[in-house]
Amino acid sequence: MPHTSCRRWLALLGAAALALLPSVVAAQTGPTLRIALRDDPDVLDPTFSRTYTGRIVFAGLCDKLFDIDQKLTIVPKLASGYEWSDSKTLLIHLRPGVRFHDGEIMDAAAVKASLDRHLTAPGSFRRLEISEIDHVEVVDPATVRIVLKYPSAPFLAQLTDRAGMIVAPEAVAKLGKDFGNHPVCNGPFQFTERIAQDRIVLDRFPGYWDPESIHLARVVYLTMPDSSVRLANLQAGAIDLSEQIVPTDVKTAQANPKLRVVVSDALGYQGITNNVANGPRAQGPYGKDPRVRHAFELSLDRTALLQVVYDGMYPATAQAVPPTSPYYVASVRPPARDVARARALLKEAGVPTPFPLELLVPNSPDMLQVAEVIQSMAAEAGFAVKIRAMEAGSALDAMIAGNFEAGFLYWSGRPDPDGNLYSFLHTGGPFNEGHYSSPVVDSLLDAGRGTAGVEARRAIYEKMWAQETQDLAVTYLWSWRNIVGMSARVRGFVPIPDGLIRLQGVSLAE
Repeated sequence: MPHTSCRRWLALLGAAALALLPSVVAAQTGPTLRIALRDDPDVLDPTFSRTYTGRIVFAGLCDKLFDIDQKLTIVPKLASGYEWSDSKTLLIHLRPGVRFHDGEIMDAAAVKASLDRHLTAPGSFRRLEISEIDHVEVVDPATVRIVLKYPSAPFLAQLTDRAGMIVAPEAVAKLGKDFGNHPVCNGPFQFTERIAQDRIVLDRFPGYWDPESIHLARVVYLTMPDSSVRLANLQAGAIDLSEQIVPTDVKTAQANPKLRVVVSDALGYQGITNNVANGPRAQGPYGKDPRVRHAFELSLDRTALLQVVYDGMYPATAQAVPPTSPYYVASVRPPARDVARARALLKEAGVPTPFPLELLVPNSPDMLQVAEVIQSMAAEAGFAVKIRAMEAGSALDAMIAGNFEAGFLYWSGRPDPDGNLYSFLHTGGPFNEGHYSSPVVDSLLDAGRGTAGVEARRAIYEKMWAQETQDLAVTYLWSWRNIVGMSARVRGFVPIPDGLIRLQGVSLAE
């Protein structure tokens, strides 16, 4: 973790760099909104993207078939309406007058092309999210029929995120693998430029289907992993909005009359993915023996950790569903810290102590501090934790490749619990970096998809948690809250539980 003096220098350097920003945006007339992101988004292609900050950029770049509101109600977006012909057949009516940024008309054929691409493109991260689809039919230019293999309770919710984003088919055909470097969607802003690890610039799309909702000419997303740099730039007026303010900075930001802080409930969680079967690094005692993973969990005091690093603003958890969700299972709670039991489990597993364990961590200051607290706590139970810090995107790449033992997992969350579970815990899931595989968990996750009703589904997930908490494929740590800092000049911002920065209605006062 950087020393305080180092962090001050980083803040000054960040502010100095942003002082040059007006020369970059001067050619664009009208207000420019500058948004700080906690890490650099990955590829700007909805089929292959997986980062949270990428989803924030997509909120300006790519509209979806459906969206969610503040109460998690699913509302039509690119769709004008829908109905279920039967339990497996969804008929979607498309909004008229929608065009892609290259001028193409968004019709039923384009929707089918995007959904088919999500399902079939090699390396697609959307495939499992909508794997219930049997086939997609074009009824007429304004109507799409989606036929499922089986009834699916969470299917419509999946279309409120990247799986429901529709990209320009002609641009996909023309650009191929380079599409993510020059994305063409249908949102209120179109892609202008990207400088890796620095900025992404979007300009207002004059052909947007809902022009009255857009009051900005340009949006610039700036990568700032250091929370102190984000706060310093917000205070200096070099940025207008920070998508995350860490809890320890909240009081400072609230004390500044030129700033506002918006705190709201979130859908996501923080955990540790345990590598149980992904390559050679899973072959040690930590990957092969659940007793060692349980010993590590029992060495942790989540409440104390959260008090030290986050002023207690985040609730500790042992599951992927937030306490505000109707699918939250109250009986699944974090175990109390028990150092004696942790040491006994290591002895039962026959491993020498101190037992070495590498923890892969994004290199943001708060995550590094979390890792250091974990390192200290685990040492008392017989673990020698080595912290391996990497840029967030590089850390994801390392986990996908199996180059880790235990790695931090941040997930911004989805309105339906399936979106927080299936891709992470099901065999072959695109976000299952630890390659966890349990026939019991697989069958229960499948049953959760195919069952209607909150109580019935919650009962299924309770059984699933009984197995997962034995196996500890993921060690869940806490549920997030959305804490957004912004200039008092920002008007019209509406917090949504998924944390995305929607630009419709947002303006900047003079």
